[in-house]
Amino acid sequence: MEFADPIIAAPSLLAADFARLAEEVAKVRSSGGDWLHLDVMDGHFVPNLTFGPLVISQLRPHSDLVFDVHLMVERPGDLLDEYLAAGADTITFHWEAEVHHHRLIQRIKAAKKLAGIALVPSTPVDALTAVLPYVDQVLVMSVNPGFGGQSYIPASTDRIRRLVELRKKHGWGYRISVDGGVNSGTMVEVAGAGADILVTGSAFFGAPDPAEYLRRLKSLRRSP
Repeated sequence: MEFADPIIAAPSLLAADFARLAEEVAKVRSSGGDWLHLDVMDGHFVPNLTFGPLVISQLRPHSDLVFDVHLMVERPGDLLDEYLAAGADTITFHWEAEVHHHRLIQRIKAAKKLAGIALVPSTPVDALTAVLPYVDQVLVMSVNPGFGGQSYIPASTDRIRRLVELRKKHGWGYRISVDGGVNSGTMVEVAGAGADILVTGSAFFGAPDPAEYLRRLKSLRRSP
């Protein structure tokens, strides 16, 4: 399946000013962002802590953006209900953090939310083939997760292409999201490889003109 709609711009709150979160979320919306990417880190699965369901629930009334929650946590199934209640629209968990992948996907879909699976740079794309028919999106980590502002790992481009290849071959319906090092210098390559959702943090929040930056990002063409 190929998507004819424009690339989805998903600025990551990880790079925002945490003292002004409501204003930063409003900036994402006014600049043309489509989704708000929310990186939840537990200090165990990745070596950092960010925020939890309380922060998300308090931001929810202030925005109509799609809340794209990325759980970089151990035992994501234990926390799922809290993030559903907090107002998540999509929930992506890590292949490496869960044993019962299909069961967790079913729980997310039963709540009428979009289900995503993420993989770190060392996990082969083909390890996910058993669940790819069931997910709504696949999140390619193009840096080693845990910190913002890292450089794009070039091998990620081939991983995006492999996901495009599998999707075409089997007619699967997932979108491909890419998170890590997406900026003015890499976004053409990422989109050209076939990504549908571009997560961008430091490059957006640090841009002199965030709206112009997102206009460029959303005008990119995917691979045919």
